[in-house]
Amino acid sequence: MIVLGMDTSCDDTSAGCINGNNILSNIVLSQVLHSEYGGVIPELAARDHIKQISNIVDRAIDKVGLKNISGIGVTFGPGLTGSLLVGLSFAKSLSYALSIPFYGVNHIEAHIFSLFIEHEIEYPFIALVVSGGHTELIIVEEKGKYKCIGTTLDDAAGEAFDKVSKMLGLSYPGGQIIEEIAKSGIPTAINFPRADVPGYNFSFSGLKTAVLYYLKSQKSEVRSQKSNIAASFQEAVVDSLIAKLIKAATDFKIKRVGIVGGVASNIRLRQKLKNTGIDAYFPNPKLCTDNGVMVAMCANFYLDKCIFSPYNLRVSSSASL
Repeated sequence: MIVLGMDTSCDDTSAGCINGNNILSNIVLSQVLHSEYGGVIPELAARDHIKQISNIVDRAIDKVGLKNISGIGVTFGPGLTGSLLVGLSFAKSLSYALSIPFYGVNHIEAHIFSLFIEHEIEYPFIALVVSGGHTELIIVEEKGKYKCIGTTLDDAAGEAFDKVSKMLGLSYPGGQIIEEIAKSGIPTAINFPRADVPGYNFSFSGLKTAVLYYLKSQKSEVRSQKSNIAASFQEAVVDSLIAKLIKAATDFKIKRVGIVGGVASNIRLRQKLKNTGIDAYFPNPKLCTDNGVMVAMCANFYLDKCIFSPYNLRVSSSASL
């Protein structure tokens, strides 16, 4: 069964087709227009999705053929309301026109399904969803059955990367550029704090504030210290993520973890997890950020069980698993 997946949850317009675990296409267009603002402007994001969605879907189905698509998956939440509405409306229209079913996919669940494209993971396992909008610890008991045990109390890890990047006068999004600059820095140069919050929750607002105060104290020295600041900040984020992962793995006696979302492509995070004794699984870096393939994978699971979404399905900006 060939499934078309679409995601317009934030600032990436994406579509992709799969046949089982085989990726037939994966088209992602990142909106560069937000870089000058240092963050995503919701109304501009929705407008750009409207301009781009038809072309992106056309490119995704170009070699597949419209008549060969058996089902459609589309993100209905969580995300930006206006952006989600563009993708969901387009998917409903296409579903109706082709007389094929569609399934509304939860964006968090789609990220978890990005693991299954290249990996077979024994259940249960712990999933760390870490991106610009989400930082959550989830026990995956099986496909479709989840238990959220931890989340961020303030900023998501990726959001902290974006905000610190802006503080340093760097571009948006901040994850990749901070990671690149950090390569020439010393991770232990500055002792930024690691928040100690209850249970399996995260907090990055204190770390972000610590970076801000450090920059104010340095003033003229910031330019020469950028690489050390970036490396030390990145190390604090990575240490915080791994500490909670280890705690959850130990407490629940689950030694298998999957890390998904944009921050999962971070090389430092991948390196440090190798020395923890935990079996860590990552998606291909191309599938860490938002994409239509992971949506198609998730939709395929439900469509295969003849579980479809109704045409009156609405977007949900705060949808939970």
